[in-house]
Amino acid sequence: MGQLCGRCMQLLRDFVAFIQKMSSELVYSIKECLALISECSCLKQNASKTRQLYKPMLQPHERVTAQEFLQQIERGFEMSPLGKDPLEALRTLAFSENPGLQQSAALYYLHMSQHMNVPLPAEHLEPFYALLRSADLEVQQMSSLSLVNFLLEGNIDKEMVVQMGLLEPILDLLESVDPTVQCNSCACTMTLAVSESNREAIGAAQGVTPLLSLANSYDPRVQQNAVGAILNLTQSERIQLVLCKEGALPVLTLLLESPDSEVQYYSCAALSNIAANAQHHEAMLRIGDRFLLRMLISLLSSSVDKKVSSQACVCLRNLATRADTQAELVAKDVLPRLCSLLVSSSEDACRAAVALFWVLSQHPHNQDALVCTELLQSLGMLLSAHTTDPVIAGHAACIIKNLNLSKNRQRIIESPCVEGLLQTMLSIDIEENSLHYVTSCLAELAKQEGGTLRMVKWMNEPLTKRLVRLAGQREHTETSFQAASIIQHMIDHEKMMLLLKCHIIEIQAYLRNFLTHQEVRFQQLAISTLCRLQADPEFSLAFRKSQMAKLLEQVRQQTEETQELLRAAICHADS
Repeated sequence: MGQLCGRCMQLLRDFVAFIQKMSSELVYSIKECLALISECSCLKQNASKTRQLYKPMLQPHERVTAQEFLQQIERGFEMSPLGKDPLEALRTLAFSENPGLQQSAALYYLHMSQHMNVPLPAEHLEPFYALLRSADLEVQQMSSLSLVNFLLEGNIDKEMVVQMGLLEPILDLLESVDPTVQCNSCACTMTLAVSESNREAIGAAQGVTPLLSLANSYDPRVQQNAVGAILNLTQSERIQLVLCKEGALPVLTLLLESPDSEVQYYSCAALSNIAANAQHHEAMLRIGDRFLLRMLISLLSSSVDKKVSSQACVCLRNLATRADTQAELVAKDVLPRLCSLLVSSSEDACRAAVALFWVLSQHPHNQDALVCTELLQSLGMLLSAHTTDPVIAGHAACIIKNLNLSKNRQRIIESPCVEGLLQTMLSIDIEENSLHYVTSCLAELAKQEGGTLRMVKWMNEPLTKRLVRLAGQREHTETSFQAASIIQHMIDHEKMMLLLKCHIIEIQAYLRNFLTHQEVRFQQLAISTLCRLQADPEFSLAFRKSQMAKLLEQVRQQTEETQELLRAAICHADS
């Protein structure tokens, strides 16, 4: 190909100069237009939500298309900024090989994501593919940030982002050398990973490896978002296997020492999710000669952010499925730290600590170490302070019941636990499962005279009314049985008898129900209760006026018939 003559070269120079002059004027016009729009009162209501990591700078434009785009901006904001005409202009600019034009499209989307809280139509995702793939750093920064903003505001369907093919360029940006692009792409990945199908797509696209690399970034924003993305990915058991294979366990374990509490929380929560799968326990505990256990225990300290401490409790609970691990935790003096969390102002920390105590209390070898004054005092205070919390009430009741051995029973009876359990039972908002655990624990304690005396001391009209109503309800038979059992053990005490006289009709009703129940234990409990109540003249008179004697006779006849059948069966078997 021949060389251009001097005249042609001069023409080209003149053309370039003309374009540069035009471009400068257009850049100024675009900036002025967007500045005026952003200052309008219609956008002031969303000004507090503006998120901007940097001030994007436009390079001089070199194509007349910018003029058309400026016109589209003006018309678009008059009508619809997401209309058909702006979309066509954005496509032209985004897929251009000119970085200046791509910057215009990226800036348009960034402005939209920061100031307009409207859903982004699916067709508007198409230009993002070209923008995220751009070789220009500012285009990458602006387009990735606008995508993050749209995702965080819920203005883009997360599954649609993956379906439109944007996951691949997002993951490619994880390997950028620019911290801002890394931060934005990690944030995109973290937000997309809340969806199960997206988690699988990220794993299939080999997005785990670059995230693990960025988890060690020196930029705190990048590190937080990378570990947050890993946390969301650990909700998939299949991705857990990939993470462990790629070396995530030592990375996450070392991040527990991070000075950033968010990084600590994310990494601890990710380890908790992995620890929920017992097949990973051996590999987790093998790291640095059980270094993970030591780190988790240290995070229970009072100086640590309670959000991190509660997550450390969850992780320890998930790991403590084996007796040797539980014994190790008890030997490492974890109990005082857990007791301090039980009385923490953080409900999450209280729930996590009581759940870990519940796991430890199930193993007989730990029970002697657990029964200490500090724990029993803390449990009693916890029950009184959180009477309606189903997690706390249920776990605390189970712990007390597990520790209620003969050598520990007196210490439990003398602790605030009995009062805490009674106050929890009194709450009408407690969930049924938790109520069952509470009444079952109280019924177990009531079998001992010391426990009965302690309960009678705290009994009053509201508690008595609650017990009688629980015994009379038919929907949850086990709770009904336990409540009636508690009443039966306290009947011999004068104070309790006086309180029960206000509920003679209700007591007769649940006794009749028990006598006709198919299970023998209900019939036996009703008969035992009747015998004790008949010692009181008022109850005896009430029973004579009712049909109670007739019901007792029916039970007697059924029992005799059953005995005859049993005798016949035994004789037949012997012959």
